[in-house]
Amino acid sequence: MSAQPRLLPWPGPAGKPCYLVSDADGEGYLSRLADEMEAVQLQMGAELIGHARLLLRDRKADARELRYLSNRLIEALQDALRIAESRGGRLPVADGCESDGPTQTNEAAE
Repeated sequence: MSAQPRLLPWPGPAGKPCYLVSDADGEGYLSRLADEMEAVQLQMGAELIGHARLLLRDRKADARELRYLSNRLIEALQDALRIAESRGGRLPVADGCESDGPTQTNEAAE
């Protein structure tokens, strides 16, 4: 069995995170389906960015169109963040390098 459950790219009931625990090391049916879904979600997000650029250049775009675009961009960002969390959770951790969060630096603000 895999050591870490995989966060799937779709929500579970009531919008809660959905996880896969598998012994197939990413080679099982649901893992492949999740990989394909992530690829589709990322491609749709990239296409949405192109559409957003065009719509934002259009001075005649109305509030309804911009609101619709904003909602789709939010959805795409949520998908991308879920994918990043899922993939980050599956990265191998080197011995002695475990961390509870991002590394902080003491750089002075200019």
